[in-house]
Amino acid sequence: MKISVGHGLADAEKRLEERGVSRRDFMKFCGVIAAAMGMGPAYATEVAAAMTADNRPSVIWLHNAECTGCSESILRTAAPYIDTLILDVISLEYQETIMAAAGEMAEKALHDAMKKPYLVVVEGGIPMKDNGIYGKVGGHTMIDITKKVLGNANCKGTIAYGTCAAYGGVQAAKPNPTDAKGVKAVFPKNLVINVPGCPPNPYNLVGTVVAAIATVTKGAPLPALDGDLRPTVFFGETVHDKCERQPFFEKEQFAMSFDSKEAKQGWCLYKLGCKGPSTYNNCPTKKFNPLDKGVGVNWPVQAGHPCIGCSEPNFWDKMSPFYEMEK
Repeated sequence: MKISVGHGLADAEKRLEERGVSRRDFMKFCGVIAAAMGMGPAYATEVAAAMTADNRPSVIWLHNAECTGCSESILRTAAPYIDTLILDVISLEYQETIMAAAGEMAEKALHDAMKKPYLVVVEGGIPMKDNGIYGKVGGHTMIDITKKVLGNANCKGTIAYGTCAAYGGVQAAKPNPTDAKGVKAVFPKNLVINVPGCPPNPYNLVGTVVAAIATVTKGAPLPALDGDLRPTVFFGETVHDKCERQPFFEKEQFAMSFDSKEAKQGWCLYKLGCKGPSTYNNCPTKKFNPLDKGVGVNWPVQAGHPCIGCSEPNFWDKMSPFYEMEK
């Protein structure tokens, strides 16, 4: 069946084909995103339309106090690669880690990107102590940069990507010497969607960006969020709910050491500290290191390591010690 498309999609397909990504591959990717968002295969055309709309906002990506692991996670999105999809179709106009510009040219790129409607992806916690002097980029404090970008009238929404941006992360762990905070804690009046994880699954971010673009371009409703501002389509169930080791939990068959034959046979890791029952994320179903169909090849528990609860607020303090059962 031939699908009629607007100029935005047609132009995007032409650019992608020039880079070796066929229309079929692009639509397959849109189908993966649709599935990740809990929609049927037919919704792929809606995803494609949102990602290529002529009036879609660009994306500005800010780095605060973090390890860049969240950026690395999405850089590992295998199909299509970051350069052929994210930079072009999603129109990522500022991202310090991968942009070629530096110094004054980088600052100019940020200034120019703010002249038209945009979404913001924030990676990393925001140091607040002593007016933010413990985190600077180009001589400006992270808090001042973030205020400038999030306070601009052209900012249409903010996605806090990763647990550090969502809740402060490891920077906010006790004793939190820089008074690091998550985006919503610093900007309580702003529209903020949290996509936590250490690191998050990249498809959770792309799906959230697509939903936000559809809201801006078509007035579509925002995705439903839980009490911690996470999209319930990605964070609506606990890790335990979908874990392949859950049947062993139900039978009270627990591995008592990592090198035991029971652990190698897939027995439950709960008594070795697994926090899956109190952690909300889709790791068991989406996994990591995605292949063409958008489902990854592995995730921590499948690989033999307990879930440490990395998508939960204050997990460094609340979930540790990581290798002991919760009390």
